[in-house]
Amino acid sequence: MTRKPVRLLILGTGGMANNHAEAFAKIAGVTLVAGIDTRPEQLKAFCDKHKIANGFASIQEAIAWGEFDAVTNVTPDAAHFVTTMPVLAAGKHILCEKPLATNEKDADAMAAAAAKAGVVNMVNLSYRNVAALQAGAKMVRDGTLGTIRHFEASYLQSWLTQPAWGHWDRESQWLWRLSSKHGSKGVLGDVGIHILDFATFVAGQAVQEISCRLATFPKAPGDRIGDYVLDANDSATMQVVLANGALGTVAATRFASGHLNDLRLRLYGDKGGLEVSWEKNVSRLRACLEPDLQKAEWHDIDTPVLATIYERFIAAIRGEGVADPDFARGAALQRMLDRAEQSSVQLGLSLKV
Repeated sequence: MTRKPVRLLILGTGGMANNHAEAFAKIAGVTLVAGIDTRPEQLKAFCDKHKIANGFASIQEAIAWGEFDAVTNVTPDAAHFVTTMPVLAAGKHILCEKPLATNEKDADAMAAAAAKAGVVNMVNLSYRNVAALQAGAKMVRDGTLGTIRHFEASYLQSWLTQPAWGHWDRESQWLWRLSSKHGSKGVLGDVGIHILDFATFVAGQAVQEISCRLATFPKAPGDRIGDYVLDANDSATMQVVLANGALGTVAATRFASGHLNDLRLRLYGDKGGLEVSWEKNVSRLRACLEPDLQKAEWHDIDTPVLATIYERFIAAIRGEGVADPDFARGAALQRMLDRAEQSSVQLGLSLKV
């Protein structure tokens, strides 16, 4: 079957853009036609590497050219709003890296503009590609666990305790994540969006209430390294109430020694329990259901391999699939993050014991 051709423009040419370029280039009928970056040398190197014929210094130049169908936005977080809105106004399909924006107001505006434009719009919440997550969500929706009452979720990283990914104290790709001056919202903004999506997508419910406690730990003399003031949060703990009243905890940290990049969720209903995990790049789904509840025996469940976000984006453009997660979901998650941050500032009271 001949698939509809899709001409793709890559907006931003940093490290993650290489992943996008390689993934999209593997999809039949997709052609990488242009790149955008304000840095001419970086843009040329990227386009040469991926055999992209056209390079532009601005979105306005690219839109004036116009010979593309879709955009993948791989700019820094703080640039998502200003770079995405012109793309939507031009009526182009778009996949945007997470988070959709850095505040609720901008995220809502992006979701509204996408709906008005009537284009395919998706947010790259990469853990939606975890097979165990999708299979677990289906079990919940099928009623296998009964009524959800409690859950616990965590996103565990340890790059502040060891250099498995690089030396955080001397490399800009890590240092900016520790400084609000450089646009970081800390671990809450960086990976909090992933674990909130991970937990609430499987639970299949909206968040009714959220509260949060944030912590920033001393990491250098004077909490500063060169131009980087190390003031962004390193750990976050949240209490979340779902629409049906179910209560859960969600945590994220960069100090989880022994974990490089692991996500966990345990979800409990009145008919059974479910464990979804992504650890050492391995997806795993376990459940405790009747008749094993009385013995508290847990069993592994096989899960099928899934299409990637890149494949799903192109399929949605071709009318062969659903655009999920979309900008509306990205805006809902940003609302959760904003409320969590506001809670930490305004209501983060504790009583001495």
